[in-house]
Amino acid sequence: MTLSVVIRTKDEADRLRLTLASLSRQSGAAEVVVVNDGSSDHTAKVLEEAATRMALTVVHHARPAGRSEASNAGARMASGDILMFLDGDTLAGPGCLTAHLAAHGDRRDLMGRGVHHHLRCTRFLLDPEAGTPRPEEAERLARMPPAELDRLRVTMRQVLDDFDAISRRAERGIYPGAAPRRLQELELEALRDDPDCPVLWTAASGANFSLAREAFLSAGGFKPEIDNNEHRELALRLTRRGLKMTLVADAGTYHLTHRSGWRDPLKDMAWERVFFDAHPLPVVKLLGVFWSSISQSPILAEPERINSLGDLAWAATAATGIDYDAVRERLGLQRLDAPAIATDLA
Repeated sequence: MTLSVVIRTKDEADRLRLTLASLSRQSGAAEVVVVNDGSSDHTAKVLEEAATRMALTVVHHARPAGRSEASNAGARMASGDILMFLDGDTLAGPGCLTAHLAAHGDRRDLMGRGVHHHLRCTRFLLDPEAGTPRPEEAERLARMPPAELDRLRVTMRQVLDDFDAISRRAERGIYPGAAPRRLQELELEALRDDPDCPVLWTAASGANFSLAREAFLSAGGFKPEIDNNEHRELALRLTRRGLKMTLVADAGTYHLTHRSGWRDPLKDMAWERVFFDAHPLPVVKLLGVFWSSISQSPILAEPERINSLGDLAWAATAATGIDYDAVRERLGLQRLDAPAIATDLA
């Protein structure tokens, strides 16, 4: 079995440089496919330089096609038996690729989910290695003592020779905050302890996620109309085809965080209508309630809260007797109706 890493990136050149370095130090050979999705910065130059040090397949989009289409384009160019998706601002920790490949073994019916970490220290930086601030943060960083500013940096030397210096600063969760951390904890707990949970597809992740290339392509890849939660929608489709989610506990990734660009699924809601139209299931309507529960929304009464994937599966059966359409309305979520609501969860 062979592995291809598919990276989708847009306007994150200086983070991408470090991401590619993290892949160059991995044990075992892997194909790396990078889709430059219409970047307006110096991403092309970073890719040109990286290609002198490692084998790269590069796809350049003249205009941004969106996260899903960029991922699909990379998958079509890849040749590995297994695809692993990664973002251009996310480092692959030591052993990440071999862990994904080992998790699949000789099976083609698994979707692998690794463990996310984030580096909060990079959130003010345009270039995490040079310590260059984002323009709006220049004044803040100018007041910072040089030694403190130096501690924010993530350098090429650290990526290549001292990854422990990076991992010691990392926190669990792809983004800072209690809610993202708690969501990952619940997802990993279900993957580890409840392999028969019917809603494990909700634990799929946008990066540090692997599956058979053949399964991905035969399913049509990510739905182009969705650029937020596209990974969960794909995982739902594939579980209905018989694929199973599995935890890849030794595969760690490290997000070089930023202060802008986070697509909050409770605020950027364009995904929900498309997702529900494709899968008019009660559980899809409950995702927003689940994430609001984790976010400790004061609007929810205690019996209405969905505090685990097991709770989510139970609530989707309607056995709780709670009118979640009314709950969604109180939360300010759009009304989702379909001619016939399917009752299966998988």
